[in-house]
Amino acid sequence: MKTLSIIVLMVATLAGGIALGQASTPSLTLVKTISLLNVEGRIDHMAADVVNQRLFVAALGNNTVEVVDLKEGKVIKSLPGFAEPQGIAYVPELNHIFVANGTDGTCRILDGQTLKTISKIALGDDADNVRYDAATKKIYVGYGDGALAAIDAKTGKKMADIKLNAHPESFRLATTGQNIFVNVPNANHIAVVDKEKEKVTETWTLTEAKANFPMYLDEANHRMFVGCRNPSKVLVYNTSTGKLITSISISGDTDDLFYDANNKLIYVSCGAGFIDIIKQMDADHYTKIQTLPTASGARTSYFVPELKMLFLAVPHRGNQTTEIRVYKTQ
Repeated sequence: MKTLSIIVLMVATLAGGIALGQASTPSLTLVKTISLLNVEGRIDHMAADVVNQRLFVAALGNNTVEVVDLKEGKVIKSLPGFAEPQGIAYVPELNHIFVANGTDGTCRILDGQTLKTISKIALGDDADNVRYDAATKKIYVGYGDGALAAIDAKTGKKMADIKLNAHPESFRLATTGQNIFVNVPNANHIAVVDKEKEKVTETWTLTEAKANFPMYLDEANHRMFVGCRNPSKVLVYNTSTGKLITSISISGDTDDLFYDANNKLIYVSCGAGFIDIIKQMDADHYTKIQTLPTASGARTSYFVPELKMLFLAVPHRGNQTTEIRVYKTQ
């Protein structure tokens, strides 16, 4: 009987050790810090050339686009002459970079090899987030007091304007079906746009929280994650019904969030100085498992699943230097 008790105790201890080891395994590991020399002001969104391992950084406050070699871990080119670059997208089959500029309202197309501007598309004030639809070969840009511009990625010709009730923040294109989901914080709703009809087909009013800025999709589970600032929460929606499933409290001032389907994790970068990591237990249940300290104002990030890396933009504040922090996922 005594021997059996010892065996049970050993098994329990081993199991506890395994559980503790799993719980203590970091979801994100900082593997590299890349200095952005001479970059001042706010940093906005990023895009990646996965094949050549280049990161493109919209340095809004610096009016530059920074081109980072991820293998070398350094800036290889600082491109001047932009007007508050905000959104950015890279189209690999064309080797073109699309940059939306807030001040002059243009979307500029750059050659990915020479890094020179090929053309400019005049849109309107506050050209912001940029997304590429590989299925239709169109670039979408949110801008102005309420519109999404649809641009032929190859020709650079504007094909359509989709009207919204107010300025759009983050939006996501479903890879299956015709929907574009758009955060419209000043209208206090999420707009559902039909790409073929080029119009809003429904709106989902926010009730749990407001100031909805970042957004990401989990299409396999028909779920959408929306980051809000007032109060600070991630809202989980059923994209088939528009029903709010649940909400999770997060740190303040979020501007980007991403879903890591491989690890079932949501990474939320917050200007309050944290990355919040939320575990998806199943499609309807979520729990925050980690609050990772970062830096003040570091609210923009970019997740590249092909590289298993999350990039966090850190602005210059006091003794805090401007840099990109590179985190490896599990």
